[in-house]
Parts: sequence; C-alpha cells; structure tokens
Amino acid sequence: MKTIEADLIARDLKIAIVHTRWNHFIVDRLLEGAETAFRQHGGQADHLEAYCAPGAFELPLIAKRLAQSGRFDAVVCLGAVIRGATDHYDFVAGNAASGLAGVSLETGVPVMFGLLTTDTIEQAIERAGTKAGNKGAEAVLAAIETVNLLRRIDG
Repeated sequence: MKTIEADLIARDLKIAIVHTRWNHFIVDRLLEGAETAFRQHGGQADHLEAYCAPGAFELPLIAKRLAQSGRFDAVVCLGAVIRGATDHYDFVAGNAASGLAGVSLETGVPVMFGLLTTDTIEQAIERAGTKAGNKGAEAVLAAIETVNLLRRIDG
C-alpha cells in the first residue's frame, strides 16, 4: 500500500490566526505557541496574521471571511471555553465547533480547531503550554500538514 503524507514545512504558507479576547490569559499562551511553531517550521513572520474576535461564538464568521478572502492557505482558530454553572458553555462550544467545521468544508480552506473546551481553568492552563503541551502550536502544525497534504493531492 502506498501512503501519501505531507511534510511540516511552512516556508511558503500564509496562515491567519483568529483568537478570542475572552479568556485572554489562556489564549495569549495559545497564540504564542502557534507563532513559535510556525516560525520553527520555516514560516515567515509576515506570512502570519492574527485577528482578535470577541469570543468563541464569533470565530466561525471571522474564519469564513478570512477563508473566502483568498489570501490564506489556512485559518487557525484559538480560544478557550471553560464550563460554568449554566448551559452557556454547551451552546458556545457546540456552535463554534460545528460552525468552524462547516467553514472548512464550504470554502475548501483548512480551518483548524484550536478552541479549548474544558471543565476547569486548570485544565485550560495545562493545554496552553504546561502538562498537556500547547494546543495552539498543535493547531498550527495540523494546518501546515493539512495544507501540504492538500497540495500533494492536487498535484
């Protein structure tokens, strides 16, 4: 069986990052991880643009506009939704997830889900660069690999 894989070289990629202002003390770490990963894999600083959305619910609309612009190879979405005592978490996290998946399928532009959905602040901190790695970095790496795989498929 022949397996086709992509590399993790970002040299000529242009990526937009949409991050939330809400829970910025967590999201700032995700953004730092994403930027570092992009540079470490050959990405040029002027090929990475960050856009700040108010919250996670707004991510799909901003991601869609960026994907439709034709200026980016991928859009990486970063944020943190932390469960509280109300149903708000379920509505925000669920709609953001389905909205971002829809944007990717509709536009054909990879849209990466770097939105933390955790029960506690401690879990979010762990996923923003401590025990559980940095999910912002992981989202950028997934974007690089996905774009490069799509390029191989398209020939």
